[in-house]
Amino acid sequence: IAKNAGVEGSLIVEKIKSKKSTTFGYDAAKDEYTDMMERGITDPTKVTRSAIQNAASVAAMVLTTESLVTDIPQPEPAAAAPGGMGGMY
Repeated sequence: IAKNAGVEGSLIVEKIKSKKSTTFGYDAAKDEYTDMMERGITDPTKVTRSAIQNAASVAAMVLTTESLVTDIPQPEPAAAAPGGMGGMY
């Protein structure tokens, strides 16, 4: 959410973690830190549970798979040098 809002996510996380409150968070719409419960900003339990279950499922699959297939990016050749400035000395 922070990245989509155009801010550095690691800075947001550090500030939230330093507060020791379970309801303190970052309101991306207003670009400010706030008590999320007071503002009514909450995640539905089903969405959070589903995300955790899917992440655990993928992690288990990766751990039990003997090999993974990935797309290794090929190094791109350097761009050609620009042409001369004909007639300019």
